[in-house]
Amino acid sequence: MTTLASSYDPKTFEARLYSEWESAGYFKPSGQGTPYTILLPPPNVTGTLHMGHAFQQTLMDALIRYHRMRGYDTLWQVGTDHAGIATEMVVSRNLALEGKGETRDSLGRDGFIAKVWEWKAQSGDTIERQMRRLGTSGDWSRSSFTMDAGPSQAVIEAFVRWYEQGLIYRGQRLVNWDPVLKTAISDLEVESVEEDGFLWSIRYPLADGASYEHVETDADGKETLRETRDYLVVATTRPETMLGDTAAMVHPQDPRYASLIGKEVVLPLTGRRIPVIGDDYVDREFGTGVVKVTPAHDFNDYQVGVRHALPMINLFTPVAAINDNAPEKYRGLDRYDARKAVLADLEDLSLLVETRPHKLQVPRGDRTGQVIEPYLTDQWFVKMDALAKRGLELFESANGKPGEIKFVPPNWINTYRHWMENIQDWCISRQLWWGHRIPAWFDEAGNCHVGRDEAEARAKAGLSADVKLTQDSDVLETWFSSQLWPFSTLGWPDEAAMKERGFDRYLPSNVLVTGFDIIFFWVARMVMATDSFTGKVPFKDVYITGLIRDAQGQKMSKSKGNVLDPLDIIDGISLEDLLAKRTTGLMKPQDAPKIEKATRKEFPDGIAAHGADALRFTIAALATHGRDIKFDLGRAEGYKNFCNKLWNATRFVLMNTDGVSFHGKPQPKTDAERWILARLAQATDKAAAHFAEYRFDLLAQALYEFAWNEFCDWFVELAKPALNGDDAEAAASTRHTLLYVLESLLRLLHPLIPFVTEELWLQVAPKLGIEGRTISLRPYPATADSAGQDFAGAEADVEWLKAMVSSLRRIRSELNVAPGKTVRLLLQGGDAQDRARADKFAASLKFLLKLEGIESLDASAEAPASAAAVVGELKLLVPLQGLVDLDAERVRLDKEIARVAGEKEKSEAKLAKFSDKVPPAVIEQERLRLADWSTKLEALQGQRAKLG
Repeated sequence: MTTLASSYDPKTFEARLYSEWESAGYFKPSGQGTPYTILLPPPNVTGTLHMGHAFQQTLMDALIRYHRMRGYDTLWQVGTDHAGIATEMVVSRNLALEGKGETRDSLGRDGFIAKVWEWKAQSGDTIERQMRRLGTSGDWSRSSFTMDAGPSQAVIEAFVRWYEQGLIYRGQRLVNWDPVLKTAISDLEVESVEEDGFLWSIRYPLADGASYEHVETDADGKETLRETRDYLVVATTRPETMLGDTAAMVHPQDPRYASLIGKEVVLPLTGRRIPVIGDDYVDREFGTGVVKVTPAHDFNDYQVGVRHALPMINLFTPVAAINDNAPEKYRGLDRYDARKAVLADLEDLSLLVETRPHKLQVPRGDRTGQVIEPYLTDQWFVKMDALAKRGLELFESANGKPGEIKFVPPNWINTYRHWMENIQDWCISRQLWWGHRIPAWFDEAGNCHVGRDEAEARAKAGLSADVKLTQDSDVLETWFSSQLWPFSTLGWPDEAAMKERGFDRYLPSNVLVTGFDIIFFWVARMVMATDSFTGKVPFKDVYITGLIRDAQGQKMSKSKGNVLDPLDIIDGISLEDLLAKRTTGLMKPQDAPKIEKATRKEFPDGIAAHGADALRFTIAALATHGRDIKFDLGRAEGYKNFCNKLWNATRFVLMNTDGVSFHGKPQPKTDAERWILARLAQATDKAAAHFAEYRFDLLAQALYEFAWNEFCDWFVELAKPALNGDDAEAAASTRHTLLYVLESLLRLLHPLIPFVTEELWLQVAPKLGIEGRTISLRPYPATADSAGQDFAGAEADVEWLKAMVSSLRRIRSELNVAPGKTVRLLLQGGDAQDRARADKFAASLKFLLKLEGIESLDASAEAPASAAAVVGELKLLVPLQGLVDLDAERVRLDKEIARVAGEKEKSEAKLAKFSDKVPPAVIEQERLRLADWSTKLEALQGQRAKLG
């Protein structure tokens, strides 16, 4: 007898199966077959699994499992990123919670880094443990951490090579500066938030008694004001930065101010004279048409400053307080205290013209929530122009040949091209301690020396041992090391490690699965770096996924309280624990009541356990190209039911094949078997096509329909007459086909739902003489395995049988006939093929529909009062005498006639609207549909007439 539990409960086998897979080494590359490689975008070592991770990792795992089953030598390279800023913040927070008075600064660099490594050893692999829970089949024995010895060597080598090639330089540039973290951060770590602010208009007096004729007009061009002015009016949202202005700017073709270009204004509160310059960056229609230029504190102004060779005056300290470049009275003030002081002084001098509310985009650091300052500082940069040009060439078609890399969907090349054609030099230094320290040393004269270590730096510069050198205190930003991920994980630059880890075999990888938000920050940089250092591309395909949003389409974020934890969906969570998760540590604690209310409404009983397979199948079903994904937990519930359906169907098969076993392919004896084998072949073809095109949504849909509708519902049902009949050969053949199709179906589904398919396969496979410890190493089904015969005739016959069964069951249901009660079936009309099929399937129809018998009526014969249905041109009549209330049947028929008449009218209207551009096949299909509705309506109306 079957040893399967009576009900589907993923908690009883998911963890057990994963442990068995990993300990058996199934996830390691075999070294045999064609290589197939996927790189895991390395999650932060500080992180936990979120829905974005779960989404992309499910798709990656499906691809890996599929190709592993197809005999490819699969490597899924996994690992984690050291995440400099995030990790420093976590460890600093932990130090504060310990209450021992230790801080980052009190510990010093070496002490703090020791604390980080200690923390990493204790809890840094959390996300990898969670990934295992999702079922990801990466090679954990090769897991890489960006601060491991190998990747760290790659970072140093890459830096030195690019420096020696003149691609890395040190210079003073404007960067995004977080005054809390006291470091430069990347654009990706800056969030622009619309906030309420103010726009202040300020008078800048013209120098040397200069003046001009100021004219204002209304919307119709009518003059409303004309006066002589000896000042310009400048509007700003950040008045404190005016202390660092180095020009006032107008459009060179603006007739209002053309005469002032080349003159000077006196900068209020400072007494400095600054020029009036002309630049077409100015929007003449915005405000007064005059703008201030602060090159050290605005990115656009910085570019203007470079074009016009303006001085760059930095006003801020690293914590955004006013420094010594400002007038003495403002020095040491926090930037917002300085703003108040500046505005008060302008008011006192009658230079503040207007203050009005203004919506503005405020840049905030995604880690600290603090307003980010454009900040002028010495940093290390990579020259990007030549690298970017080559990085674009690798995607672009040339001489009739496609690029070496392609985007899926292909439209993302436009975004990539735009970024690469407008690229700026890349700031790679960060003012942190945790990370790869920059391999540069300074002598006491400030000269910089770069080498793979201090000894090499000395040797290159010819410095003696008594020359004191101090290593640069900065570290490289995380993206610098992660750009090397495709080849640093394969041992580069160490030749022995490269050979051991399969550098030549596994690079390039086959596909990168990632989000559109890091196309530039990571994808582009991997392309440029891999080409530059190895002469190869890092991957062949870049499959861009959408973002996971909540059921209402809102971005998931902790501040909104709508985050779903994948593990909570897998294992379940109580309402109380869910509330605690969503309301603890909010940036705005006042949002907690609103979040709690919404959570109680959406999840009044918490979240039930769905298991990993249900979550994975949901993700696959939602993975439509080119769209963000609205994640509805109701879909996961539906796919949990799907897993349960598969479980129960397997129990049925096992119970009906107890004590028997088979070998090889079945030799079908019944049309039902031929039909399901044909459907299996079609599902197998669709699966291969959808995998090739990364259409996981269509893959999930095709397999769901085959598994649920065709196998679990129809074939299981159509098999029962043979299993319970007197034909021993048909019964044995049906048992063989049940097992064969089920085993094939489990293999088709395994890449998407690995746990339940493995648990069921271990019960099914032995009955087919299949040896093996795991489904994951069995061949993925191919069309040739399914049948290899043309069963079109059987398909048509079984579709007819299905229509008969569905129609009669609908009548029984509508008439509320008890399941065990037999009924008479009268057949009228139809053609010779209908009569042949009725004879052929008589036994199946009687068994499945509890029929007393099947009788044929002449087309001209008067039928008794009956419930009617139509299959093609064949009328199905169930006599109502003694079976049903005739009045109720009249009501039922009237409703059905109205429904069919409505469908007929829709079809007629659609045909009437078709233009000449509609394909003939579509028109013909609609005509056939209209004919079908017309036939049904005529039959129903005739039956209704008989009831009076």
